Amino acid sequence: METRIPVRFLDRHSPPHIATLVLITSISSMSMNIFLASLPAMAIYFDTTPAVLQYSISGFVFLSGIMQLVIGPLSDRYGRRRVLLVSISIFAVVSAGAAYSPNIETFLLCRVFQTSIVSGLVLSRAIARDIVGATRSASFIGYITMGMALVPMVAPPIGGILQEYSGWQANFLVQSGVAIVALILVYLDLGETASRATGGFTRLFGMLPELIRSRRFWGYSVTGAFTAGTFFAYLGGSPFVGARVYGLEPGQIGFYFCFAPLGYFFGNAFSGRFAVRVGMRRMVIAGAIIVTLGMGASLICLLAGATHALAFFGFTVFIGIGNGLTLPSANAGIMSVRPELAGAASGIGGSLMTFGGGTMSLISGNLVALETSAEILLVCILFSGCMGIIAALYTARVEALVRNP
Repeated sequence: METRIPVRFLDRHSPPHIATLVLITSISSMSMNIFLASLPAMAIYFDTTPAVLQYSISGFVFLSGIMQLVIGPLSDRYGRRRVLLVSISIFAVVSAGAAYSPNIETFLLCRVFQTSIVSGLVLSRAIARDIVGATRSASFIGYITMGMALVPMVAPPIGGILQEYSGWQANFLVQSGVAIVALILVYLDLGETASRATGGFTRLFGMLPELIRSRRFWGYSVTGAFTAGTFFAYLGGSPFVGARVYGLEPGQIGFYFCFAPLGYFFGNAFSGRFAVRVGMRRMVIAGAIIVTLGMGASLICLLAGATHALAFFGFTVFIGIGNGLTLPSANAGIMSVRPELAGAASGIGGSLMTFGGGTMSLISGNLVALETSAEILLVCILFSGCMGIIAALYTARVEALVRNP
C-alpha cells in the first residue's frame, strides 16, 4: 500500500517495510498459540492440572493488557523504535528461559515476561497510523494482520509436530530464535515514525482524559473486546475439547487450529481491500454478526447429533473472518479520536480488548476444565459474539451522531 512517507527497506532512517511490521506483529500471535497442542503433555510434565496450566494463556492475556497500558504512552514519549528493541530483547531471553523451566512456577514467571512482545501488536498499529494517516489506517492494518494471519495458521501444526518429535520445550526455543531474527530486522529497518511528545509524562497523561471521555473510543474498544473475546474463548477451551471430546493427537489438534487463522487471513484481506470503501462502522457490525451466526450454526450441528471434530473446529473459520473484518476498523477508530496520542490510544484500546479476551479465555477454560464439552465452549463464544453485535451497533450510532449532529 502507498504510504505518505517514503519507505526504504533496511534503512534505519525511513519508516519500516510492511514485512517488518508483519513479523513483529506475528511473534505475539505465535507466542499465544504455537504451544497449544502441547498443553496436555505440559500438564503431565509439570505434574499440574489443566486448570493451572491454562493460566499460561489467560494470565498471559491479562498481563499483556497491562503491558499495553505502559507500552503505548512510552512509545509516544520515547519513540516506537526504542521501545520495540527493548521489548523484543526481553522476549528472546525469557522464551529460552521458559524452555528450561524446572517447575511450573518458573515457567509461569517466564510467561509473565513474555508479555513484553505485545509491543509488536500495539506499535504496528500506531506505526501504521503514523505513516498512512487516519483515513487509510484501517486498510493498512488489514494488510498487516493479513500477513500476520499466516503465522497462527501454521504455528499450531508446527507446534504439534515439535511436540511429537522434540517435546514441548522446542516450541519456546523456536520463539526465542524468531525473536532474535525480528530484533535484527527492527534494528536495520525500522526508522522512527512517531513525533515524540514533549513535556514529559505529566503533559502526556494530561491529554488522556479527553480520550477516555470519548464515547467513540469506548464504543470501538468494547466492540473489539467482545469480538476478540470470541477467539480467546475458543483459545482457552479448545485444546482440551480437541483432546478429550474428540480424542485428537497433538498434531491433529494443531491441524484443526488452522481454520480460525485461515478465516482471519481472508477477513483481513477483505479489510485491506475494502475498509476505506465500506467504512469502519459497517465493517465492525458485519464482523460481529458473522462470528455469531457461524458459531451458532456449529452449535445447531452439535445439538443435532454431529460427532465429527469438523462440526466444531470447521466452523471456527467464521471466528477468524469476523475478527478480520472487525478488528482493523475497530483499531483505526480507536486511534482516530486523538491522533497525537495514537500510541497511547492503541495501547489503552488494545489493553481493553485484551482484558475482555482474557476474561473470556479464563471463563471458557475453567468451564471446559470442569465439564469438557464443545457445547459449553460454544455458549461462551456465542455470548461474546452477541455482546459484540450490541457494542458494534452502539458504536455505529455514536459515529453517525458525530458526523451528522
